[in-house]
Amino acid sequence: MKKIIKVRGRFTVPWDKGALIYHKSGMCGFCGNKKYGYKAVKKDVIIAIYHCHIQIISRGKSKSAVAAAAYRSGEKHTNEYDGITHDYTKKGGVIHTEILLPEYAPQKYSDRSTLWNAVEEVEKAKNSQLAREIEIALPNELSVEECRELARSFCQKTFVDKGMVADICIHNPSRQQKNIHAHIMLTMRPFNEDGTWGDKQKKEYVLDKDGNKIYDKKKRQYKCNSIPTTDWNSKDKAEEWRSAWADFLNAYLDKNNIAERVDHRSYERQGVEQIPTIHMGVSATQMERKGIDTEKGNINRQIRQDNRLLSFLKKKIAELTAWLKESENTPHEENLVEKILKFWDNGQKFAQASGYSLSNLKKANKLKDVSSAVAFFAG
Repeated sequence: MKKIIKVRGRFTVPWDKGALIYHKSGMCGFCGNKKYGYKAVKKDVIIAIYHCHIQIISRGKSKSAVAAAAYRSGEKHTNEYDGITHDYTKKGGVIHTEILLPEYAPQKYSDRSTLWNAVEEVEKAKNSQLAREIEIALPNELSVEECRELARSFCQKTFVDKGMVADICIHNPSRQQKNIHAHIMLTMRPFNEDGTWGDKQKKEYVLDKDGNKIYDKKKRQYKCNSIPTTDWNSKDKAEEWRSAWADFLNAYLDKNNIAERVDHRSYERQGVEQIPTIHMGVSATQMERKGIDTEKGNINRQIRQDNRLLSFLKKKIAELTAWLKESENTPHEENLVEKILKFWDNGQKFAQASGYSLSNLKKANKLKDVSSAVAFFAG
């Protein structure tokens, strides 16, 4: 007997041509079958998914760079800033970790604990931005080694070559269904040529017309503006990085002869009339993997069903539009029914022009009714 496994919360039976999906109830968001029972899903169906989420790990939000690094790497690290030890050695699903260093970065920062404790130390403010995290979904169609190379090359060219340290942790938390993705933690300070941490920003004093600094009596300091030393926090960078990930991903899909392509832009910006699904989050995703339906999961299944209906309607509208255009270009010949109806609609004018009497029109009235009936049954 074939072993039953779960795929996206639905029970499946392995099949030599793909999988048979059993639906517990209602509409399955995986294959769209509305009925109970099994449905065949073809093998090697490629669905390329774009996901690139960017966030800041900030002390002002009670976050710790050391804690974040420990969790993402599945390791045990002690934060020397507050003395708290974070042990995630029992965490599963971590399949690869590595740290890429830019030019001028000391080799000692290849050690994860040393790196992020140094970040915690150099950032003095209680609301300091400690690290930037970028989470990307890696293609399930690629091998683990190919995913490593893809993440590594993306980080090297996009971040490390620009002066950032990239701490890469690749996860595949599900044994039954691949959900391979990478967490990339990036440093937010540049390095000086001597290997020390550089400044995030520099002061530029406001000068009067004579070129003298202006003293602010209320703040008891000279007026100045803060000028960023890098463009890493600029609004355009997020768009640039998201676009770069789409380009890297598409290049790898093309290299592996996979026809699917991804786009970092929203459906609205692409001009695609489709409803976007909502972000599931960790808790809902884990529950769905265990076969437990969640509110967010139900919403996404409904959205997928609505999108299928929308796609079907758009296809039918396109077919109807093409048919109407073709009909307009086709010469039309009147049939007998149309001639009789035209005769009646012209009424008295037609009778006067042709010499028919009104009594003939009354007879034509009956003929019109018969013609309408013929047209109805013929139509």
